[in-house]
Amino acid sequence: MAPDIFEAVAELRASRRPFAVATVVETRGSVSAKTASKAVIDEHGRVVAGWVGGGCAESATCHAALQCIESGETAILEVDMNDEVLGAGMPCGGHMRVYVEPVLARPTLWLMGHGRVAEVLCSMADLVGLDVVVNDPMADQQRYPTASRLITDDLDYSQLSPAPHDFVVIATQHKGDHLSMRRAMASGVRYIALIASRKRSRLVIDYLQREGATEADLDRVMAPSGLDLGARTPEEIALCVISEIVLVRRGGTGMRMRDRLRDQHVKPRLKAAEG
Repeated sequence: MAPDIFEAVAELRASRRPFAVATVVETRGSVSAKTASKAVIDEHGRVVAGWVGGGCAESATCHAALQCIESGETAILEVDMNDEVLGAGMPCGGHMRVYVEPVLARPTLWLMGHGRVAEVLCSMADLVGLDVVVNDPMADQQRYPTASRLITDDLDYSQLSPAPHDFVVIATQHKGDHLSMRRAMASGVRYIALIASRKRSRLVIDYLQREGATEADLDRVMAPSGLDLGARTPEEIALCVISEIVLVRRGGTGMRMRDRLRDQHVKPRLKAAEG
């Protein structure tokens, strides 16, 4: 029996796999799918449930789904089945519009350590759409009520297993921070933050270099971490770090929005004046 749409979605979400849902929103002429027909397409471009038409329509939709999963953006796909050359390649006389929506797993923030900064980071990370795994012997649900998982029996950090698009923040207050840093770097995760003083950060970087870390490895390490907001309190420090995580996740510039808007207006005027 073919899997149900909702069952397929639940299974993919449970396994934290990216996928896309394609919905036929308009049809004209001779097409096999009906308006509101749906398909679930996995990260390999395969239809795992549902149906949006056969042959050319399915191929075009799966291709668009892969692009949406990669970019994280939705798309409206125009499938023209009237045009042999420029369209879908099978002139059966119809036209479809398909809405393709990617569904991506929430990235995970792996939070190593304890203290007020770590506690606030856990709450902020949940607010900005991250799952949080806290790895510390002192972790409990009262201190970290929004954490999705607590690890309290991992003295050698062997359970630290972030995916490439996850985030790691080390706030162990100098206790094994260099060891957890080595473990995080071995995982291939794109962002590793160390909450420490400039002096301690330099010591950790020197240690990693002695251990053979390459420049590419160290490019993933933010030590000391966070944006320069002039923070003083633990809450402000946590804000600096979570702001940097959002910057990395969303591909921001870090500019003030006012200054960015000014640049957008000034640069065209300068080009026009030069021309």
